[in-house]
Amino acid sequence: MARKPAALVTGGNRGIGRGIVLALAARGFDVVVNDLDEDAHGDFPFVRGDIAKLDGHAKLVEDGWRAYGSLDCLVNNAGVQVKVRGDLLDVSAESFDRLLGVNLRGTFFLTQALARRMLAEQRQPESPMRSIISISSINAFVVGANRGEYCLSKSALTMMVKLFAVRLADAGIRCYEVRPGIIRTDMTRPAADRYDKLIAEGLTPIRRWGEPQDVGRAVAMLASGDLPYSTGEALHVDGGMHMQTL
Repeated sequence: MARKPAALVTGGNRGIGRGIVLALAARGFDVVVNDLDEDAHGDFPFVRGDIAKLDGHAKLVEDGWRAYGSLDCLVNNAGVQVKVRGDLLDVSAESFDRLLGVNLRGTFFLTQALARRMLAEQRQPESPMRSIISISSINAFVVGANRGEYCLSKSALTMMVKLFAVRLADAGIRCYEVRPGIIRTDMTRPAADRYDKLIAEGLTPIRRWGEPQDVGRAVAMLASGDLPYSTGEALHVDGGMHMQTL
């Protein structure tokens, strides 16, 4: 009997991460949750770890791997936003390093560690498809001058995904990027009134907020192998916001 596919989701406790965890479980995945704090829900194996701390990556990967005996999917969801939005000319080195350290550096090296572990595994012919899916943002290409360091961290993920897609294709490991738009989470709550107004005025062709489960369903589709002849692809989950209109 073939085993169920297993996925590790970073930042999986809340918001978009929680939506991804639930969607993967609904598609038949065994899921391991990684976050800074214990899984408050307690319904999935939990691995504590800060992806910004590279010396903890080996343990994070090994603990995640051990939960089900293997991992077929890594979802790079953990990330941080700027603490204070402001003038691009006032961005501090501290804020820049924090954003790049988590959103890019930590994500890159965790992907590297997990990819090495995947390549070292002796795979059976009936094993599930393997994938690495990175959650970026509409700000991978939409300019937000009041959070420049965030935009830089997310735009770099686009190239990271393509690099790993090329490197891992021969091993049958697909790499994807998912770009959420305006998603209803704790991170967007402080700007809810502004986004309500912009959406009502037509910022997105689909005039509603995105929900964590919208992103989750997209990730589950990719992880399940529904696009087997694609890799390095960016999937927009943004209500059509990425389209230029006239």
